[in-house]
Amino acid sequence: MADSRINSLYVHVPFCAQKCGYCAFYSEAASGELINRYVAALVRELELVADELAPRTIFFGGGTPSLLNLRQWEQILKAMERLNLLGAEEFTVECNPATVSADKAKVLRDFGVNRVSMGVQSLDEDLLDRLGRVHSRAMAFKSYDVLRQAGFANVNLDLMFAIPTQTMAVWRDTLTEALAMQSEHLSSYEVIYEDDTPLYAQLQAGQFSVDEALACEMCEELVARATAGGLAQYEVANFARNGGAAARSPDDPLAGVPARACRHNVNYWRGGSFHGLGPSATGYVRGVRTKNWSNTPLYCEQLEKGRRAFESSEELSPLRRAGETAAFGLRMNTGWPFGEFTRVTGFDLRREWAGEMDQMVERGWAVRGAERFKLTPQGLRFADAAAELFLR
Repeated sequence: MADSRINSLYVHVPFCAQKCGYCAFYSEAASGELINRYVAALVRELELVADELAPRTIFFGGGTPSLLNLRQWEQILKAMERLNLLGAEEFTVECNPATVSADKAKVLRDFGVNRVSMGVQSLDEDLLDRLGRVHSRAMAFKSYDVLRQAGFANVNLDLMFAIPTQTMAVWRDTLTEALAMQSEHLSSYEVIYEDDTPLYAQLQAGQFSVDEALACEMCEELVARATAGGLAQYEVANFARNGGAAARSPDDPLAGVPARACRHNVNYWRGGSFHGLGPSATGYVRGVRTKNWSNTPLYCEQLEKGRRAFESSEELSPLRRAGETAAFGLRMNTGWPFGEFTRVTGFDLRREWAGEMDQMVERGWAVRGAERFKLTPQGLRFADAAAELFLR
């Protein structure tokens, strides 16, 4: 009988040293006591789902996972070892440059973490201050060296562009310095103004304006410079090196994707199942989408009673799920091979979404070949708007 266990695990760590001005993720500055309570609850949640998991990819995101101290990390990782959840092909932990230490890096490596995503955001002191980041540019370089010395051979740097007051000259300088670090992966996101964030309030108050033309130029500069630096774009905001890639069969979800691409995220974009643990985390398992409470004490309370901390759970209709899968997958440069889409969803993209595909081709946002449908560079720039057309 085929193994039906889920191969992908996301864990949300909701704590930060302080809340950044642009962040709409569920996170909070918290006391050591609440963090200890969270760690115990997370271990309980891991115990509840362990039998359903055989992780090939694990991703600890946040918040700031690296904010957890050595003892807390050991508690989580030893529990994962006891539950037979270690040994993933790709095990990523997000880190903030202000909270990376040699001791912490060593513990993570010892337990099989083999990829770190470092939230640099900018290498300009004024912009780091503008974003409310707690690290300096010097910390970014120092932490990167610490990770390399600890043996991490797969590091992602996270950057942001179109930050208020950021000029093209400053963006070019940041790209020059970031690319010189020779990381295996680069993620770079345009600032989004989300409700209930300080940055959105400043925009509404007229403290700055959004320059859409400059944002487009910055995006073009990013793609050109990253590509010239040996990083292949494989998704709207993600670039990776191709070193050491084994040939993949055309029906492999990772076909056409650079070797150092984030496999965990490719699973999301290709409509795969995953368990999501921790406050606010979403999961998608056997056709059911779940969401945990975005409230750490309430999350802990539920697990202390021995039950999952679901705020909501819904079974998606096959067509609605296929529409979401189409929308997410189009964020990738390879688009959707028609055969792969049918294999994943049971639907034919050419039949169910013929009109939407025509519309996007007419706009110059997409190209349709005999084998696949994919966005053009212009379409990738408007990937969110393009995705909405496919939702059912």
